[in-house]
Amino acid sequence: MSAETPVCQLLERQDVDYRGWLWVAPPRDVWLESEEGGVLSADEGVLDVWRMRGRPALSPFDAGPDPSMRRPPGAVLFWPKSHALGEWWLLWLCAVMPEGTPLQVVGENQGGIKRVLKVLAALGLGCRKRDSARRCLLVETRLGRVGIDPEAAWTTFEVEGITLVSHPGVFGHGKLDDGTRLLLETLPGVPRVSSDANDVLDMGCGDGILSAWLARRDHAVTAVDVNLFAVEAARRTLAANEIGGDVLASDVYSALPERRFSAIISNPPFHQERSIDYGPAGRLIREAPGHLLPGGQLILVANAFLPYAELLQRTFGGFEILADDRRFRVYRAGLAGAR
Repeated sequence: MSAETPVCQLLERQDVDYRGWLWVAPPRDVWLESEEGGVLSADEGVLDVWRMRGRPALSPFDAGPDPSMRRPPGAVLFWPKSHALGEWWLLWLCAVMPEGTPLQVVGENQGGIKRVLKVLAALGLGCRKRDSARRCLLVETRLGRVGIDPEAAWTTFEVEGITLVSHPGVFGHGKLDDGTRLLLETLPGVPRVSSDANDVLDMGCGDGILSAWLARRDHAVTAVDVNLFAVEAARRTLAANEIGGDVLASDVYSALPERRFSAIISNPPFHQERSIDYGPAGRLIREAPGHLLPGGQLILVANAFLPYAELLQRTFGGFEILADDRRFRVYRAGLAGAR
């Protein structure tokens, strides 16, 4: 199969034997998924695909690497949109992988890949440009010890009296997103469909701000995110505030096949790297009725220009706008049933 994404098209034309190599933070690409080797990713959706194919797949939060992946012939790091996250991946690989492991770093010019040469030089890792095409750049180096702990990337900040823990690559890293702020101002009206049904699902939990806020108001919270950095951030946020709650890795509802909630709360993503992607938000809305109790409600905030109103109308037969500041709107749609 031919590569689909520009970065993989650049790799496909290399005269390198990539058998057994480790693909780090890769995009979805059928060429890559049909090659040999294993994947290291913090995207639960990517990991699920590789696992279903019976391929080695792990995250940076696994207890230990698959034995077959401890000493790969080499690794390819796909440079992410977040420059700070790319630097974290470099530090993590240097800390975990054997010294001298060949490393290639590939990315799109618009994604800041050209800055990687300076980053590698600052870390004391010699590097050279290997190839460029499709508006992408491929550089190569070898891993070595750099003396910087990847754990230093974790940061904390305060919002609404809540200590939040964050990491590069987590939505709204280090600050409160304006859409989430509007949603918080609207949430005091979150209903309980009965006196003993107050379970709330925080879909796309990010650093856990919504989960912590809801849990402090006596809701039983389940938080999910496809981004494993967000899952870990939310767990750390709940722990920092001594708040209970379940936090799960889930590609939308994939980890919740039988669960139903009195409310689903979300500030859903609509970007995949630099491209607009309505897929996860579409699944969130379309599949929500199957995960709500009778009388349950979906409450979400979105940029005002996003086309969610029609989808809410088709799915629920109606909706209301709880708040609109011209930049963001808070929507509510619900199932008929007991109040």
